[in-house]
Amino acid sequence: MASMSENFLKKRTTTKRVIQCSKCSSNIEVPPTAQTIHCRQCNTYILVSRASRSISGNPLVMSKQVTNSGATQPRLNKRALLCGVSYRGLKYRLRGTINDVNRMQQFLTKRFNFPKQSIRILTEDQPKEEDTPTRKNIENALRWLVEDCQSGDSLVFYFSGHGLRQPDFNGDENDGFDETLCPVDFSKEGMILDNDINSIIVKPLPAGVKLHAIIDACHSGTILDLHYIYKIKSNKWEEDVAPSGRPPKGTSGGLAICFSACADSQRAVDTSIFSEKGKHIFARKDMYGAMTTLFIRAVESHSNITYVGILEFMNEECEAMNIRGRCFNRPSLRRMFNRGLLQEPQLSSSKDFDVDEKFEL
Repeated sequence: MASMSENFLKKRTTTKRVIQCSKCSSNIEVPPTAQTIHCRQCNTYILVSRASRSISGNPLVMSKQVTNSGATQPRLNKRALLCGVSYRGLKYRLRGTINDVNRMQQFLTKRFNFPKQSIRILTEDQPKEEDTPTRKNIENALRWLVEDCQSGDSLVFYFSGHGLRQPDFNGDENDGFDETLCPVDFSKEGMILDNDINSIIVKPLPAGVKLHAIIDACHSGTILDLHYIYKIKSNKWEEDVAPSGRPPKGTSGGLAICFSACADSQRAVDTSIFSEKGKHIFARKDMYGAMTTLFIRAVESHSNITYVGILEFMNEECEAMNIRGRCFNRPSLRRMFNRGLLQEPQLSSSKDFDVDEKFEL
């Protein structure tokens, strides 16, 4: 016969936990091992360790998570949002974006120990409607990324898809264009502007929080509207000052850093050229974003690589591939390289930090 203590432990283990959503106050049942929950009423994703209140009486605190057995787990201080948009069935379809997301997820979990439960993925092959990369879902997920972040948190926003530009009407762009990201439904719901991205994930960052954005899209050089752009030719930061004289957009004390595929006036490409498995230039099944592949390769091949080291590696590899592409005898291949791989990866930041610092997530 089981002892009283065993019966009590069994009862505690099987007790259902219910918390209230921090946004709409709806009651949500929490599975025993869950660390992230989804409120279907307001489409909000919440880390269990950051939930506001417990209805069942089990304390859920900000600094640690209390398990049913009484043990504690460290608070999750790493969170990532990975978006890959392939635009299936459309003439501007991209074939490497889902491959990019899968690669990036493995990169974060294996190289930088991001817990899988703290990574949210938006792609067109996800089973749930709320995990498809629509404009609404991407914006909601961006809010989730920075929600309740605290000093010491490491946040990552990754996007692989189309980027475009549109005329700037508020005078904060030197080139007269706002940079944009294209969700899967952008032709109906519109694009996501750099101004909006800055407002959602850059401006709210509190002191001690670091956000890294890795954007593999066309026209993405200043997609986060960060104040400083690193110029690789002069080896220094330059301020991106609004022509209207408006004060620079900043954070609330945190640091935002962005690696992007190309300058605002350039285009990026997904290709099989950098694929280790791709034996033929048209091997569609092995398509990847050139910038994504080079970024991961730079970090994985150099254990102590710096921020400027990543930037230099990507630019040198892109230039080398441009030269190789122009050496092909077939005119169609030369045109493809000249049109597709003429991209110069960029680094921007909310602060002019030391680029010789070791890259860490």
